[in-house]
Amino acid sequence: MAHRPLPWTRKRRSWEALFCNAPTWPIMNLRGRDFLEVTDLTGHELDHLLGLSMKLKRERRLRDDLKGKSLAMLFAKTSTRTRVSFEVAMTQLGGHAINLKWDETNFVKGDIEDESRVMSRYCDAIMARLYVHGHMKRIARASDKPVINGLDDDHHPCQALADLMTIMEAKGRLEGLKVGWIGDSTNVFTSLSQAADLTGMETVIAAPEGYEPKIKTKALVVHDPREAAKDSDVLATDTWVSLGQESQKEKRMRDFKGYTIDSHMLGLAKPDAIVLHCLPAQRGYEITSEILDSPRCLAFEEAENRLHTAKALLLSLI
Repeated sequence: MAHRPLPWTRKRRSWEALFCNAPTWPIMNLRGRDFLEVTDLTGHELDHLLGLSMKLKRERRLRDDLKGKSLAMLFAKTSTRTRVSFEVAMTQLGGHAINLKWDETNFVKGDIEDESRVMSRYCDAIMARLYVHGHMKRIARASDKPVINGLDDDHHPCQALADLMTIMEAKGRLEGLKVGWIGDSTNVFTSLSQAADLTGMETVIAAPEGYEPKIKTKALVVHDPREAAKDSDVLATDTWVSLGQESQKEKRMRDFKGYTIDSHMLGLAKPDAIVLHCLPAQRGYEITSEILDSPRCLAFEEAENRLHTAKALLLSLI
């Protein structure tokens, strides 16, 4: 499907102006689809999900669309924002969420496909937060219900939805903006850069040699963080030591020295640039406390938007 920009993606049109004149926003029928990475959506579908997310945030009311529906939440990794946002989302939509730790289920000793088939017979959707993207795909292939990638080592598409929503709220548009990424090419970077490709944003990532993106997008890869920061509309970063990389901590701390979003780096961006961080942050490393706690950093708005985008996703898929 071709990318047909919705009205609020055009330059100089704020999303607030649209919603003042649009009392309703239809739910797009994506029922039965999986959301394993951003590229599972077309640009038009992505636009529509963001519009629905903003409507849900604006109305802030309890709904019963998912009354009687259940979401299985499967966690191989620790979680704060993903677990809470999806559980609260299901509650506010009238449904129910079940929290399952990977090592407390028979996924640890049974066949992934068999366990997934059983889960899909009990529940209306599965949200999984795993290490291996291949395991995510195996669950999706075996399940006849929608599977949502709550994070794996390669992708974090749910975070990208919240990132785009936060940028839209601050800038009123996406197309033509420059996103400067400083630091490791994490799963969050991959999903954000895929989303940027779909929405017409430019992405420049500055990472040390050996830490360049493994998944190809249109992002420009540089090694000088000042080049990524220069004239950016959005500065973004993530932890230097992701889950499962703890044994590499000392080396990574050395290798990423100088790749910190601080007042100097922010000063290279546009005067109205915003800063994003998916959290949790390691203060003083990838970002200073001065920047994280400043009005120009929207990390906590970004975290809140995980809830509204989760609701939009669940309403569309289930």
